[in-house]
Amino acid sequence: MLFMVVRLESVRFLFVSSRVMLTKKQKQELIENLGEKIKAAKSVIFADYKGLKVSQLKDLRRKLKESQGELKVAKKTLIDLALQKLSVKDAILKKMEGQISLVFGKEDEVSAAKVLYDFSKKNEGLKILGAILEGKFMDQSQALALAKVPSREQSLAHLVGTINAPLQNLVSVLQGNLRSLVFVLSQIKK
Repeated sequence: MLFMVVRLESVRFLFVSSRVMLTKKQKQELIENLGEKIKAAKSVIFADYKGLKVSQLKDLRRKLKESQGELKVAKKTLIDLALQKLSVKDAILKKMEGQISLVFGKEDEVSAAKVLYDFSKKNEGLKILGAILEGKFMDQSQALALAKVPSREQSLAHLVGTINAPLQNLVSVLQGNLRSLVFVLSQIKK
C-alpha cells in the first residue's frame, strides 16, 4: 500500500492507494528474491488468503514463524516468472483463484504445511491450493496430503515406540518367570 500525506492549508490528508506501480528493476529484484526463497525452502505451499482479516493474517504469520516458516504475498505473474526461472514444471498459478500467498517451509517439508492446514480448519478464508516439494509442483489434493503427514518428531516417536514394544514384552515375560520362581521358592520355604 502506498500512503501519501498531502498538506493543504495546514490540514493534512492521508491518501491510501493499494495499487503501487513497481518499476521494472523492482520487479526483477522481487523475482530474484522469490526465486532465492523458493530455492532455499524445503517446501513451498500456495494458499488463497482472500477471506482473511489482517489480524488473522498476522496470527498466521506468527504461527508460521514459530515453526520456522515464512509467508510472502506477491502477484501471480511475478511468482510465475520466478518459478519459470527455477524450471518448476506444471505450476499453473494463473488458473488458481484468489489472492496467492507463498508459505516457505524452512525447517522441514511438513511443519509449515501442517500449520497452514490447521489454520485453514479454523479459518475458512484460507485455502491451500498447491505446493512445491523437491522442485516438483503438487496439486491441491497432494498438498493437503502433505499437510496431513505426521511431523518428523511424531514419526520418530512412533518409530521408537515400535522398536521398544517387543523389548518391553520380552522384559515382561522374563519378569513373569522370575516372579513365578520366587513364588515357588517362598511356598517351598513355608
